[in-house]
Amino acid sequence: MQEIISTITSKGQVTIPAAVRQHLGVGAHDKIVFVVDDDGVVRLSVPRYPTIQSLRGIAGSLPLPMSWQEIEEAAQEEHADEVARKP
Repeated sequence: MQEIISTITSKGQVTIPAAVRQHLGVGAHDKIVFVVDDDGVVRLSVPRYPTIQSLRGIAGSLPLPMSWQEIEEAAQEEHADEVARKP
């Protein structure tokens, strides 16, 4: 067992030490879960999305309704932009 200490800022923020991030396989902008067990033990883990229903709302929402074709076109444009930005 390894114990790693981190400090809570005045805003309630905590830096997750590099060793812990590597162990969890997470990086910038990833989500983490604090699990509080019935006995008071707090665990840190990576969220799992076991069902399609559990993913509802995770990507946000569109400002206006779009047809499937409009969504495909937008995704293709975004992908083309990403490819064009790569060196």
